Amino acid sequence: MAQKRKLRMKKSTRVLTTIIVVILVVLLGGFLFLQDKKIKLQKIGYSKEASNKIVSLMMWSKVFDVGANKTLNAAFESSSYQDKNFDHYAKIKYQDQKDLIKNINILIKKGYKDSAISLILSRGKNEDVTAFAKREKVKYLEEFFSVKYSHLAYYDRYLAYQDLENNDAETTVLYVNLDFDKEDYKDVLEISKFNKYTLVNKHRMLTNKYIPSNLKKFPQDEVKGSEEFTANAEVVTAFHEMREAALKDGKDILVNSAYRSYEDQEEVVNTYLEAYGQSYVDNYVAKAGFSEHQTGMGLDIASADTSVFLESDEYGWLMENAYKYGFILRYPKSKEEITGYKCEPWHYRYVGKKIAEYIKKNNITYDEYYVMFLEEEL
Repeated sequence: MAQKRKLRMKKSTRVLTTIIVVILVVLLGGFLFLQDKKIKLQKIGYSKEASNKIVSLMMWSKVFDVGANKTLNAAFESSSYQDKNFDHYAKIKYQDQKDLIKNINILIKKGYKDSAISLILSRGKNEDVTAFAKREKVKYLEEFFSVKYSHLAYYDRYLAYQDLENNDAETTVLYVNLDFDKEDYKDVLEISKFNKYTLVNKHRMLTNKYIPSNLKKFPQDEVKGSEEFTANAEVVTAFHEMREAALKDGKDILVNSAYRSYEDQEEVVNTYLEAYGQSYVDNYVAKAGFSEHQTGMGLDIASADTSVFLESDEYGWLMENAYKYGFILRYPKSKEEITGYKCEPWHYRYVGKKIAEYIKKNNITYDEYYVMFLEEEL
């Protein structure tokens, strides 16, 4: 009897062991299977965090069908992920924004199409999108936001300005971005970060503390009169190259004014105010802080042969050739409405050869180029 009982125990132990082994094999197989899915997901671009969540939700098949997708990756990384919005996430263009998925969910719920949501996300920073998502659904947002350089935060300003001026959408966006819906010198942007592309006009100002750090003196033989002038070192070099080219063509251009400090500009304003009155100053002279001369990137250019620059051969030469050396006529006659100043045929701004060529070819101002291409980059 004892022998039979012992045999029975051995048999039951083998069965139990077999069951345990089978379970372990299944578990190991399942673990390896899931690990393989995670590895494959990471290989096509999903983060470890997103891959873990995809596998835990058993969504890998749908994800593999979509392929690499930054918005989906962000969705699975987010605590705001909603399975019902999976197909929307896959079609919405990714933006690097803190509340991306949260805001997408809100915009989906409000009835926006995926293409409209992509447009909204691309036209503002995280805080702009968050604020826009809180408002009632906008019916015709493409009218303004199809313009590449439009700003989400300016939507109400675009509406108000278009109602007032009845311009087309692109003109409305351009003019509002240039702050034409505001009075000159009112509610201005005080520039805190400066580089050689900084735009200064009647809506964007430098403080009295700003002094360019890389000023260089012009050689005295390149200056009209005995006064000493300085400008950005790159500007000084570019002007020298331009003057050498002009001399080869029998034209002699000279610097008549360059960098002016905040205090220098105050003196200029007061001088012209006393001589010609307020109307002249408003049209021709920038207030202190609003002068491009304070950037160190602007020059007043003169002819060595005549005091009336507009009638000189040098004026014609510059109009044809200045862009080749990175300079543009800053305040052209045909663009007075845009620049806010009457034509100054002597005032040139250095912007670099690439930008100068584009401005010349497309007959636009630096103000227009800035809001179209530089404002979001800088």
